[in-house]
Amino acid sequence: MNANLPPVSVLGLGRMGSALAAALLDRGHPTTVWNRTADRARPLVDRGARQAATPEEALAAGSLVIACLFDFDAMHAVLDPVTGSLEGKVLVNLTSGSPEQARETTAWAESHGAAYLDGAIMTTPPGVGSPEMMFFYSGSSDVFEEHRASLSALGDPIHLGTDPGLASLYDAALLGLMWATMTGWLHGTALVGAEKTEATAFTPVAVRWLNAVAGFITTYAAQVDAGRYPGDDATVDVQIATIDHLIHAAEARGIDNALPELLKATMERAKAAGHGSDSYASVIEVLRNPVDGR
Repeated sequence: MNANLPPVSVLGLGRMGSALAAALLDRGHPTTVWNRTADRARPLVDRGARQAATPEEALAAGSLVIACLFDFDAMHAVLDPVTGSLEGKVLVNLTSGSPEQARETTAWAESHGAAYLDGAIMTTPPGVGSPEMMFFYSGSSDVFEEHRASLSALGDPIHLGTDPGLASLYDAALLGLMWATMTGWLHGTALVGAEKTEATAFTPVAVRWLNAVAGFITTYAAQVDAGRYPGDDATVDVQIATIDHLIHAAEARGIDNALPELLKATMERAKAAGHGSDSYASVIEVLRNPVDGR
């Protein structure tokens, strides 16, 4: 351990919490760990971590405390009985939750004399510690800057703003993007697989296509902010006609069409709302106003 680095305590040693503690140890931070099931700490203790017998002991070990528990209820179950030990601590909560929970927990932490950062981990456990992986934080910018160096042991620390709910909000939005993208890729993989094309052959082409899609959405972002959707590339009307080809090809090959049918229905709502000759970015208007868009 590097005595010049600040000590950090990690509460919760599931797969993710264990990965967080391991990354801190790899960077040389004196690291104290606690978990309700004590045996989970053994691999980390073998690597140099100190095991706390209680949450209170873990809080006493360092000024920076990272919580990574199942949910906010679990976090409160651990910390509510020891709130007297939160005074002067910085609590970084990497437990998944909602923006509303993050805001409520900020007030709760501050009422007990602790500074609070809410966070979101944008990787799976094997990616923890990589500078390529994003970790979102929201809350006090001063607290974030004070502990940026320690947080960089986990991944690339990105401060989204002082509203403590922003990390959870970005997390939810980007998970939606991930699931939609991966399900679209799987639907396409099933489609070409019906003609004996292997996923490993299709995927490099799909990834190259996603690079082009990134260019489309970068262009559309400015249109969304301006509320103007010039249909000078491909209009909603054109997209509706085109998606019919996908639906036909999938149906003919026995592939489930729930996703493209949903996409087509959303496009048709945008057309009905007067956006047929606008760019695809105009679909956001019916997503923002689902009742008006029906």
